[in-house]
Amino acid sequence: MSKKQNYSFVGIAFIILVFGIIFIPRIVDRISNGDTVRSDSRSQNVANGDVNSTKSDLVFLNINGAPKKVPEFSFTNQEGKIITDKDYLGKVYVVEFFFTTCPTICPRMNKNLIEIQDEFKGLENFGVASFTITPEIDTPEVLKAYAERYGITNSNWHLMTGEEEKIYELANVGFNIYVGKDDSVEAGFEHSGNFALIDKHGFIRSRKDEFGNPKIFYAGIISEEEQVDDDGMKEEISMLKEDIAKLLKE
Repeated sequence: MSKKQNYSFVGIAFIILVFGIIFIPRIVDRISNGDTVRSDSRSQNVANGDVNSTKSDLVFLNINGAPKKVPEFSFTNQEGKIITDKDYLGKVYVVEFFFTTCPTICPRMNKNLIEIQDEFKGLENFGVASFTITPEIDTPEVLKAYAERYGITNSNWHLMTGEEEKIYELANVGFNIYVGKDDSVEAGFEHSGNFALIDKHGFIRSRKDEFGNPKIFYAGIISEEEQVDDDGMKEEISMLKEDIAKLLKE
């Protein structure tokens, strides 16, 4: 071996030695003192829900400084089975409030939800939660017939009925999605045509608007095909599909 090669090996060994002396104690000290930064971890804690390092750019709806979580609920679905908020944990899902005899916006909303269902067909961690606002009419049997008529096939799409007071409280307080009785409108009920998007940990999520604020809800009435309605309002179903896909990757 030449003298030049000897010098090269000595130089490399010296660099390795210096690195070990300077940096390794710092790394060990940092770990032993628990000073590793949050971004080094694969997960972070968000209001008692772990959201891993693939967290998307979708924001949380903050109420009183804390991310708003879906409140507890327990209702009966179209199969006569009790469904609670716990059944949706680990799943990304869309929430709507509707009723089967609705002659106006509900058919359009559910047609759009069918398109979303088909977009994510076969994914066990995607679902829909549909709550009827006319539980005295919409029995499990009626809801099952409605599901069959619309082509609902996702096993995590539950059409739920139960106590009227609890459903209205869930809508108006739990999700801030307005529902109410109004004899002056067709069918005697008024309700929002918006959808809420929920992540795997039960938090309400959305993208930001042009002002940097959470959009909170997604317009559910206008289809992708329509693009805009008569008032010039743009469809948000394509936006909702994009954001569902983001949450599924979290």
